[in-house]
Amino acid sequence: MAELKRESGVAKALNAAWVRPFLFLLFIVVAWDLTIRLFQIPAYQIPAPGDVVAVLRTEWPELLRQAWPTTYATICGFALSALFGIPVAMLIAGSKTVESYVYPLLVFSQSVPKIAIAPLFVVWFGFGIIPKVISAFLLGFFPVVVSAVQGFKSVDPDMVDLARAMQGSRFQVFRAVNLPHAMPAIFSGLKVSVTLAVVGAVVGEFVGSNSGIGYVMQRSIGTFDLPTMFAALVILALLGVVLFWIVDRIERLVIPWHVSQRDDIIFAS
Repeated sequence: MAELKRESGVAKALNAAWVRPFLFLLFIVVAWDLTIRLFQIPAYQIPAPGDVVAVLRTEWPELLRQAWPTTYATICGFALSALFGIPVAMLIAGSKTVESYVYPLLVFSQSVPKIAIAPLFVVWFGFGIIPKVISAFLLGFFPVVVSAVQGFKSVDPDMVDLARAMQGSRFQVFRAVNLPHAMPAIFSGLKVSVTLAVVGAVVGEFVGSNSGIGYVMQRSIGTFDLPTMFAALVILALLGVVLFWIVDRIERLVIPWHVSQRDDIIFAS
């Protein structure tokens, strides 16, 4: 009986949400180290995992200090993406005229590389935080709009007609029917947006900055300090994961009734 309980405890631990990604990450690191040893790849091409860990341990205070400007620009850009993206999506979904004018331009804007127009932001706004925030905003804006438009357009018309038949005002119908139905799609776009905002902030730092993780990476590439560059990549990956997790937690608080938040159904399937 004790052995069965022990086995069930081990199986439960292996099924934890954080264990499997950690095990897969450990497998990647081991494969990375074995590949370098087996093929004798020089350190100036790919650093060993141990060298990256050593940089993270010794340079952690400096990396943490440089991560703050990147985090701040990412959060500000992501907040602007949500603040402007959701109302724009409401206008597009609610008006065919607005959709015909605005939506094609939004799609066209995504074909313009942000790294190509980022130097303009430096010329217009200088080397401060504003160019980074704008770059993060531009990369995070489009996913929010597309997902929110899809969510608002997928509302069941019969539900809207029923709410109107019950003498509900336009705002009451929107609050009780349209918005709750669109929330899962909106949060899907926000999850994509927050990770792209990290990329946008780094793009802004690449173009013109004297601080931030993007600046650390650019400086490391110039001096061929690959362990530091890989350590900066680890910091960026952790930043993206943490921000994604925060948005996911907020989603669980806002729409706990949605099927995507029911863990028992997910595991049972």
